[in-house]
Amino acid sequence: MTLAPLLSAPLAVQLHAAAALALVPLTAVQFWRPKRGRWHRGIGWAWVGLMTVTAASSFWIHGIRLVGPFSPIHALSVFTLVNLWLGIRARRQNRIAAHRGFMIGIAAGWAWAGLFTLLPGRLMAQAVFGS
Repeated sequence: MTLAPLLSAPLAVQLHAAAALALVPLTAVQFWRPKRGRWHRGIGWAWVGLMTVTAASSFWIHGIRLVGPFSPIHALSVFTLVNLWLGIRARRQNRIAAHRGFMIGIAAGWAWAGLFTLLPGRLMAQAVFGS
């Protein structure tokens, strides 16, 4: 494993990768801890913040261009931002099942996207597995 590919990447990629990597343990903690109280809420807001940074920073990454400067992964970013808002709104309306569904849906989408970053030739694959 080497950080060289990430450290030589553009700032948007570095920000995106840092936020996404921070989400990995935070997501695990959030899903396995009890679902009430200050800890869940505090970790949840940190998770929402990092997920927002991850999704928003993707709009400055254009490695795969299928529709102008964008790729299908950018649709996931739009999905994420919309569903973060819907998930927060559902929680504020005390619709816990809907809140849970939105947040699990976001986490599942990003887990799949994260796996695709490990395909040969991708930057994260180079960082994790070497050239």
